[in-house]
Amino acid sequence: MTDSGTIFFSKVNERERLIRGILNDVYTALSEKGYNPISQLVGYVMSGDPTYITNHNGARSMITRIERDEIVEELFNSYISNQMKDKKEPLK
Repeated sequence: MTDSGTIFFSKVNERERLIRGILNDVYTALSEKGYNPISQLVGYVMSGDPTYITNHNGARSMITRIERDEIVEELFNSYISNQMKDKKEPLK
């Protein structure tokens, strides 16, 4: 089979990119308003209450476009990937 030059994009990668972008934008908005972004995001993920997230720059609207379990999954993936990269050995 010859290479047609077609590039295929995975929907998973697009979804991950969307989630990362939203988390970055929400983190920035919370920081700009003087909140502790980690504390506010944890409050939102644990309770599901969107009032933990500021309306500044549309952050509340953005965060509600993704499911909380997707946020947790992305955070775990990122954390574990970074741990594996830094330590070059499995977590114990």
